Amino acid sequence: MPAILSEATTANYGGDEAGLICGFLFDGDGIGRPVSSADAAEWVQGAGHPGPDAVTPRFAWLHFNLSQVAAERWLVRHASLSDDFFEMLHDGLFSTRIERADQALTAVINDVHFDFELDASDISTLWISVDRRLVVTARRHPLRSVDHLRTAVNRGEAIRSTSDLLERLMRTQADVLVGIVRSVTDHIDKIEDQLLAGRLTTKRSRLGGLRRVLVRLQRLLAPEPAALFRLLQNPPGWMAPNDVQELRAATEEFSVVLRDMQALQERIKLLQEEIAASVNEDNNRSLFVLTIVTVLALPINILAGLFGMNVGGIPLAEDAHGFWILLALVFGFTVGAGWIVVRKHRKDRQG
Repeated sequence: MPAILSEATTANYGGDEAGLICGFLFDGDGIGRPVSSADAAEWVQGAGHPGPDAVTPRFAWLHFNLSQVAAERWLVRHASLSDDFFEMLHDGLFSTRIERADQALTAVINDVHFDFELDASDISTLWISVDRRLVVTARRHPLRSVDHLRTAVNRGEAIRSTSDLLERLMRTQADVLVGIVRSVTDHIDKIEDQLLAGRLTTKRSRLGGLRRVLVRLQRLLAPEPAALFRLLQNPPGWMAPNDVQELRAATEEFSVVLRDMQALQERIKLLQEEIAASVNEDNNRSLFVLTIVTVLALPINILAGLFGMNVGGIPLAEDAHGFWILLALVFGFTVGAGWIVVRKHRKDRQG
């Protein structure tokens, strides 16, 4: 049995000298024991010829950090993975897909960063290779779902097979998405309460940011259930019927989460429209007040301009009560203009 990793090695989340973030060998009870990259290489090379020892590991999970150049070299040298897996690493296509390569599965899935803060840029890719005895996952940024799965294995949760590990990863990813949906829903609930109370302080740009996050997540993750469903129509021979059924159930749960995300997008869209309507109404009210002020000031400006001319024949220039007569004239014009504007505004609202 390969030696267990030291605490100092497992604490190095960035990966060891081979880029291995974490590695586990699973025994017959499904309990994972950490291993180093050197011990993992030794086990992988002898995996096809298991000894008679009853505690010989049944399968392994190796998780790599592709930001370290040594990681891909180790995989090429020791893991004996399908060429399709390495093509996926370099083809520059990050859309979700799951394909079959002989008796192995290769997949590209997308996940949120470990420190995800509801930002559309906090989403990265995870590359996966699965066969009967080995699961390899590789990423360039710390991802939340894989870290949750790693924590569960360290906690001693039993995983029966490589198919079970893939199914656990799918369910963990769905749980992470549920957490995101709940967080966004909480934001939206607060914004709705503020809108109903008439004291909205949230800008439309904040809603737009939340909507962009959900749109990008859905765009990247939506193909995942369909790809897995197609694969499960013709699964590899080493995948047990029970594992196929569990994967199908996990895929259905994932689809439900994606539908919830779509409904949340529509809810955000309606809120944006409601806020836009509220802003337009405030603008219209301000414009109406400005119009009233302009109309009321119009008679004053006209009369002041006329009577301010330095020409002869200005009426009431010699009248002792001329000022008051003009004041009454201006007041009458102002009241009349104001009444006309208000009456027209009321008719427009009623119509």
